[in-house]
Amino acid sequence: MDEKESKLEELKKKHERRIKREENKEEKEKKDLMIQTLSQNVQDLQNKVLYQQAEFENFKKRREEETRNLLKYQNYDIALEIITVVDSLERALSVPADKLTEEVKKYLEGFRIMYNNLVNILNKFEIRAVDCLNKEFDHNTCQALMTEHVEGVRPGVVIQVLQKGYMLKDKLLRPALVKVSE
Repeated sequence: MDEKESKLEELKKKHERRIKREENKEEKEKKDLMIQTLSQNVQDLQNKVLYQQAEFENFKKRREEETRNLLKYQNYDIALEIITVVDSLERALSVPADKLTEEVKKYLEGFRIMYNNLVNILNKFEIRAVDCLNKEFDHNTCQALMTEHVEGVRPGVVIQVLQKGYMLKDKLLRPALVKVSE
């Protein structure tokens, strides 16, 4: 081979190497872009997993709270029914004994025993009467039906309980119906 052919051959090889370098460079850029895209996808998926984990933890906490409240106040409906019976027994027991016959007094004593049993059951399940007589009116536990001016009593004080209110643990079952001083 002569010198021209040799140079031509060398130029061809250089050209092929340059093309190959450019192809490698393009391929590397494609790979880098693919790696960057995949890395972003992985990061997005990791964020989604973290978000879903946090959502699940929040769901579990909400569910536990709902379950605690359900168990805590499970006696709410039956308590409402029982306090109406207690009210009736209190009215029956408030009849003056001097106007009753001996036979009725014996029945009344049986009612008193039933009343005490029901009150003990209410106490056992943390159902308590709202204590509001001679105290400042509290709109959270009382409902004012009447007002009356009473000498020596400052305004806004409960002067008479018309119907007892009840609490189940820390939740109001029924507000007390009261008369308030003005």
